[in-house]
Amino acid sequence: MPKLVDTEYFKLKSKLKGELLTDDLIKNLYATDASVYRILPAAVAVPKDKDDLKELIRFANENNVSLIPRTAGTSLAGQVVGNGIVVDVSKHFNKVLDVNETEKTVTVQPGVVRDELNNYLKPFGLFFGPNTSTSNRCMIGGMVGNNSSGTTSIQYGVTRDKVVSLKTLLSDGSEVEFSKVSKAQFQEKLKLKTLEGDIYRTIYDALKSEAVQKQIKDNFPKSEIHRRNTGYAIDALIDSEVLSDSRTEFNMCKLLTGSEGTLAFTTEITLQLDELPPSENAMVALHFDSVSKCMKSVEALMKHNLHTCEMMDNTILNLTKHNKQQQQNRTFIQGEPKAILMCELKAATKNALGIALHEFIASDEKLGLSYTSPVLVGREIDKALELRKAGLGLLGNMIGDKKAVACIEDTAVALSDLENYISEFTELMNSYNQSPVYYAHAGAGELHLRPILDLKQSEDVELFRKITTDVARLVKKYNGSMSGEHGDGIVRGEFIPFMIGDANYQILKRIKSVFDPNAIFNPGKIVDALPMDKNLRYETDRQEPDIETVLDFSSSQGILREAEKCNGSGDCRKLPEFGGTMCPSYRATRNEKDTTRARANALREYLTNSEKANKFNHNELKEVFDLCLSCKACASECPSSVDVASLKAEFQYHYQKANGFKFKDRFFANSTKYNKIASRAPGFFNALFQTKFVAGFMKIALGIHPKRSFPELSKSSFSKQVKRLSFLVRNPKKEVYLFVDEFTNFLESSLAIDVKYLLANLGYNVHYVSELESGRSFLSKGFLEEAKAIANKNVNYFKSIINDNFCLIGIEPSAILTFKDEYLRLADDKDAAKSIAKHTYLIEEFIQQEIELGNIKPEQFTTEFKQIKFHGHCHQKALANQRSSFDVLNLPKNYKVTIIPSGCCGMAGSFGYEKEKYDISMQIGEQTLFPAIRKASDDTIIAANGTSCRHQIKDGTGRTAKHPITILKEALI
Repeated sequence: MPKLVDTEYFKLKSKLKGELLTDDLIKNLYATDASVYRILPAAVAVPKDKDDLKELIRFANENNVSLIPRTAGTSLAGQVVGNGIVVDVSKHFNKVLDVNETEKTVTVQPGVVRDELNNYLKPFGLFFGPNTSTSNRCMIGGMVGNNSSGTTSIQYGVTRDKVVSLKTLLSDGSEVEFSKVSKAQFQEKLKLKTLEGDIYRTIYDALKSEAVQKQIKDNFPKSEIHRRNTGYAIDALIDSEVLSDSRTEFNMCKLLTGSEGTLAFTTEITLQLDELPPSENAMVALHFDSVSKCMKSVEALMKHNLHTCEMMDNTILNLTKHNKQQQQNRTFIQGEPKAILMCELKAATKNALGIALHEFIASDEKLGLSYTSPVLVGREIDKALELRKAGLGLLGNMIGDKKAVACIEDTAVALSDLENYISEFTELMNSYNQSPVYYAHAGAGELHLRPILDLKQSEDVELFRKITTDVARLVKKYNGSMSGEHGDGIVRGEFIPFMIGDANYQILKRIKSVFDPNAIFNPGKIVDALPMDKNLRYETDRQEPDIETVLDFSSSQGILREAEKCNGSGDCRKLPEFGGTMCPSYRATRNEKDTTRARANALREYLTNSEKANKFNHNELKEVFDLCLSCKACASECPSSVDVASLKAEFQYHYQKANGFKFKDRFFANSTKYNKIASRAPGFFNALFQTKFVAGFMKIALGIHPKRSFPELSKSSFSKQVKRLSFLVRNPKKEVYLFVDEFTNFLESSLAIDVKYLLANLGYNVHYVSELESGRSFLSKGFLEEAKAIANKNVNYFKSIINDNFCLIGIEPSAILTFKDEYLRLADDKDAAKSIAKHTYLIEEFIQQEIELGNIKPEQFTTEFKQIKFHGHCHQKALANQRSSFDVLNLPKNYKVTIIPSGCCGMAGSFGYEKEKYDISMQIGEQTLFPAIRKASDDTIIAANGTSCRHQIKDGTGRTAKHPITILKEALI
């Protein structure tokens, strides 16, 4: 591809309604997907409409530049990387256009998220069946491009089965809709003097011969393998009345589905829908002490009408132990199984389900291969499926440079061949001294099998090719499919001639040539594929940079490998309606740049390739981290547990060391010092900051948005108030230490008084510590030296006090949880820091434990009825749990509590104050939190345990939120 001068792109940019991005940061972010490949694109386009796409096609033809279509970028085979213009349709082509209830069809744009679509369809009693593990962020365009299938294919088929019609732009810019055509209509297509006509004529000429059709049937994967996606689906095309004695009408969509954007650019997709599945369901989680026994069970068990038959091996199961969110999803695991098989049954009635379940369990017992078979129902099933879906991301949790590599992970064979195929596969892996990962769609004859390789080393890159080649031969032996659902892309594209025969491959080349004579659509995939062992993410055999950090990243073998844990699976692109918190900035902007994935990728890119002495000193890194709220959701919700909040703090420190600290950042970092000074005359300063002139001047000087209110200082600090009050408890149940953090001490001291009062009345003696600060404000602005000094001071202070007999409790989540999180990375005395962390709790966690021990009872509180809506702090969700607040608020018998599924509130300390971030802050609040509060009745109590959250709720809704402890204290009798 020729290198174009910037003026050519400038001209193109001026003709687009959308964006054309050519800066290094964006190109680096789009150089990778969820595969092992990295190819820097020439530019990234974010088109707004069909006219933009036409302009891009014109430009590509005139300038010999390629177009790489992209939606969520979760491709595992390198489908959406290339050196042309990456065309990201995820932001603007995201509308559901029509639902036809009579025909049970839906028409969508390619950027509609699969689960978002099904939420939209639910009121119609319909849904789109294919269900990938990435379903809460993958998009319909990508599913069509890859012919995706997922966990439900054994009941509902694959995407190819569901595509009714496609509106496309061909390589000459013409608009063509492909759909079913009768014999007569096909003959009319052959007469067209257009590119569309050329396509139909070429297809007909290439496939009409009986000898060619026999050649295709003999060499393509077995027809009973539903998950077959090797090359273009000419085997599906010949099954039509035009080309054989079939009664099926010809539909070019069979060919375009699975073509990976190499033939046409899709603008609209019409899908066949199914009625919602039966309402009653149960899952049997069969446990096995070997993968072999698991495989032996599959064919017999699939004779039952299963809706899901998914397998996970102990490699992935062990990785779930180290991810906070997945720890909650794996509670059904019994013992240490080598494999589990999750078999879901569904029925219209409970009675029918009971019969099906009884028959299934009888079959399993007759086989005698599993050692236990717990039955899951309700939310337990959802958790098990989430555990399974997390498999891909969890593989990024493997510490070090050896990773479970995607290359042979998409093979599919006939179910009758599965046991023998896996047996031979295991022998093959043993010959390479490999202990591969086994997981996924056992019931469909497809397991995601991954070797463990270090692609930073040339010897493992050689193995990468050798293993893939040998597995291709094995798959061919069983007439299986090398690409079941993940596509050919780069990693498997070059094996297509071997898998289907050269004569059939020449037909594919002919088809590509007629659709796309100038090869502008996603070249290097399927036809004339790029080599599978080139264009890898890492340069082989290079000396990895040794990067010194203030925070301790040794648990990941350094900060670079912490960033490299991100494998691109894109969990951070899920939308608010799917719950969780990650990633609040992406949810607001819908820009790839603002994802967790982008931040990890950018840091990896610059730490790896920068030639600067200070590798953090890049404006591109400043830009990509700018909208990170340090919510910490990525540390728990990302299956790879990439801790971007810590990465950001480390970046800020090094960047500011090179470029200096801004006045406003220094002010916010030192806010505790200023609050302490102002607390000497709180009435005066509160009145002063409310005056229009002073407030306006302060906001301008500190870069605070004019609509943002200032927090008020407490009338008296906790330290002063507590001296005037007596909380002596005789014969206390326990004694605890209360860490009165800097925010509570100076801004909401009444909260600490509430804690002392509440615990004293419940029989606890509270020793308070109010002269220390947590260092949170320093951490949030990258002042790591100051934060480290505070961490060491606090660890030294508490290490001789906090133990099995005396725990440390705190009120403000962002402050007390530093003891359980950042101090473990900052403190010099690691053993002491770990010991303190083990005995540190949020106040709600402590009370929850005491409730469970029977030390605190509902009878101690009012029986009055109250309704409460609770919003949890991000750090609580990531590092502790919301259940503790929920349980505490439910302690009074007639309190009805609901947790708002709100994600981040959008405030995040100083983030929501800053004028350039205020709008984003409020957008985040408007996603779920603000609407939920506005819908609440006036007598509903709004609860929030974060000081920033309460401030945001006040500014965003006008409602005053209370801390759960205040609510509980008011409920005492």
